Amino acid sequence: MNSLVLLGMVGGVVWTYMTLVYGVALFTRRNDWADVAWGLGFWVVALVIFTSLSDPPWRSLLILVLVGLWALRLSLFIYGRMRAHGEDFRYAAWRKQWGRSVYWRSYFQVFLLQGALLVVVGLPVWFGLLSSGGPVRIMDVIGVFIWLFGLSCEAVADSQMAQFRKNRSLNGASENRIMMDGLWRYSRHPNYFGEATLWWGVFLFCLSSGAPAWTVVGPLLINFLLLRVSGVPMLESKYKNNDEYQHYRKVTSSFILWFPKK
Repeated sequence: MNSLVLLGMVGGVVWTYMTLVYGVALFTRRNDWADVAWGLGFWVVALVIFTSLSDPPWRSLLILVLVGLWALRLSLFIYGRMRAHGEDFRYAAWRKQWGRSVYWRSYFQVFLLQGALLVVVGLPVWFGLLSSGGPVRIMDVIGVFIWLFGLSCEAVADSQMAQFRKNRSLNGASENRIMMDGLWRYSRHPNYFGEATLWWGVFLFCLSSGAPAWTVVGPLLINFLLLRVSGVPMLESKYKNNDEYQHYRKVTSSFILWFPKK
């Protein structure tokens, strides 16, 4: 399968998938279905590519498994959080801001834009799935180890935050209280750090499997989005008037796990 055919297949699957999810969002009046669909979208596309291969090697199967484990955990976690709360504050704010144009702007600026980002972030995966197989290499081991470390950070951080919010609610504590224990003592965004890290692990494994070096744009893009666009900046703007968070911000690493300042 040449590159153009591969990218055409990926684009078609992503467009169909995101349009279907948009239909669900319209029916439920919740655009945060886009977040639930994000992780599973990678696995859906990977599965389509994998099943199109006549004799997929073990490397392709392992890539499908790595992506599937991450996607299932993330989407189930976000779905559980979505059921427990109202629409995510970012989407709710856009819904008010966009007014009557919310329907078409949601389709293009939320679902199709997220689909386009999915295509680019997943480039190492799409090309890695076309692997020709071969023996285990040192880069395979390094890639899987980094992926496992990143996934563990993300899962543990999400679990710790969920438990903190549950305890805060049960104890009747203020919504302004900030999580500063566990991994959150060493990073203000350990879940985002884990997300970025695991994509570097996936890239290294896919590179060892035969994906071209230029697919590094995938992990670079997810790092840029988390650090400069929809991750750290958007979330921290929510706490700009929270004194406790501002103190936490001064003593705690923004992204990489590191010891807090005294």
